[in-house]
Amino acid sequence: MNAPPGTAPAARDALGECFSANYSGVVAFIAVAGEGSFARAADRLGIGRSAVSRSVQKLEKQLGARLFSRTTRSTSLTSEGRLFYEACRPGVERITQALEEMRDLREGPPRGELRISAGHAFGRKVVAPLLSGFRACHPDVAVELLLDDGIPDLAGDRIDVAFREGTMEDSQVIARQLVPMRLLVCASPDYVRRHGLPRDATALASHACIAIRLPNGRLRAWDFRIDGQSRSLMPASALIFSDAELALQAAQDGHGLVQLPEYLVCDALRSGALVDCLHGSAPDDRGHYLCYLSRRHQPKRIRAFIDYMTARIQDLDVTGHWPKAAFAAHAGEHARDAVPVAA
Repeated sequence: MNAPPGTAPAARDALGECFSANYSGVVAFIAVAGEGSFARAADRLGIGRSAVSRSVQKLEKQLGARLFSRTTRSTSLTSEGRLFYEACRPGVERITQALEEMRDLREGPPRGELRISAGHAFGRKVVAPLLSGFRACHPDVAVELLLDDGIPDLAGDRIDVAFREGTMEDSQVIARQLVPMRLLVCASPDYVRRHGLPRDATALASHACIAIRLPNGRLRAWDFRIDGQSRSLMPASALIFSDAELALQAAQDGHGLVQLPEYLVCDALRSGALVDCLHGSAPDDRGHYLCYLSRRHQPKRIRAFIDYMTARIQDLDVTGHWPKAAFAAHAGEHARDAVPVAA
């Protein structure tokens, strides 16, 4: 309806424009942007590739802007597409979460898919063995475990729960401590017979040391607590591995000293394959953390997984020197509010 002569045109009604917008096109656009491919987006949405393409083309026509640059080999966002993606994604995620929550409430037990991330060593030794028990309790939940020693982007990589040492530098992530993590310096009995053990951390310079290279390319520093202060040392390396379990095996084979998390060496310490030293200098302010996005309401499958893994991991004897009574009191302080602690 036209405005009467001499009056200003009515302001655009944003809600009305939103109502007439092509929502399926927005969803198709978000899927293509996230997957980087029309074909993979179609698979994720469960529709044909041509349907995805038509939905995106209709959306582009409504917006009057091209959202993707397409070649026979790649699909990438235009500058307008990037702006639209960043503006739309949070809203679509909230709508998707609301739909999932309503479905979970209506349909009963936890169901759906979970994407879990963990470091290689902790994932193999602690997380993976517990997955069959979780699946037995919740058979309608499918679990994908991704092993990666880097810091994941929970939102960008669609990670529901991540197990990490330390905390993630993300205000939207909650880090809940599962068990304390002590770093122990260890060597095999054969190495000790041949070379002895260091009297203090500075004596590492006269020993063969086994180092670990981090995903960012740097060598992991050896961390200690000396005279109440945190100190990081970088002793010369006789061997370097990018995998903690290979470094552990090298130490058991007598090739030198290694500093590793207590959960990884506790079995070897119990069996006598390794001995530890520098007890008084071990840092005691670390932890293994379960991390997840700080959503106010979580789907049942995520909450069920968090509760199950928290209980089972705290029941495991993965820290050979941590008294369970002391841990129970210590963990209780962190479990209620899930306050992140710096690594």
